[in-house]
Amino acid sequence: MNKNNLEKLKKELLDFKKSPLYKFRMKNNFLPVLGEGSSVAKIMFIGEAPGKKEAETGKPFCGASGKMLDSLLESAGLKREDIYITNIVNDRPPENRDPSKKEIQMYSYFLEEQIKIIQPKIIVTLGRFSMDYIMEKFGLEDKLELIGKAHGKVFETDFDYGKVKIIPFYHPAVALYNGGMKKTLLKDFKKVFNKVSSL
Repeated sequence: MNKNNLEKLKKELLDFKKSPLYKFRMKNNFLPVLGEGSSVAKIMFIGEAPGKKEAETGKPFCGASGKMLDSLLESAGLKREDIYITNIVNDRPPENRDPSKKEIQMYSYFLEEQIKIIQPKIIVTLGRFSMDYIMEKFGLEDKLELIGKAHGKVFETDFDYGKVKIIPFYHPAVALYNGGMKKTLLKDFKKVFNKVSSL
C-alpha cells in the first residue's frame, strides 16, 4: 500500500505546474525528485533540493554528495535500500541556489505526505534548511540553534503516529569542500546507527 501511495504522490509531483520551478524543469528536460528507498523505513533522511545530476536522473543524492552519503551510511552499517531519502524541495532551483522560503512552503505537501506514508521513527535532516523547516514544523522551534551546535543532537517530538526522534546533521556536501568535516559526519552517523539498532 505504501508503494502505491508513493507512486500516486510521484504522479502529482510530475504535474506540479503551479510551482515556479516547473518551467525551469521543463525547459531543461529535468525530472522532479520525490524520494527513494524503503517504503517502510525506520529512518528518513531529508536533504535540501536536487542538484543537476539528481534532476537529470530523478533520483535523490546520486551525484558527488550522494557518493559521500553512501560512504557515511556504510560506515554506520546502514544500507541505502533500508532507509528512505528525500528533500524539502523536489525540483532543482536554477544555478544550484538555495531553495527559497516560498519554494520550501510550496513543496511541503510532498514532504509531509511522504512522512505520513512511511512513518519513520527517526528523521535525519541534512543541512540547515532542512533542519529549520522540520524543527519549526514539528514544534521544536524553541530548540532551534545554529547547525554547528545542533548537529548530532537528538530531539524527540510527537507525530500523529507516535514519537519521532529528529537528528540534525550537516549536509554531506560540506565534506566535499572541507575534508576535516568528514570526521564530524562519521561521528554523527555512528550515533544514528546506535539509535536505529535500539528501535
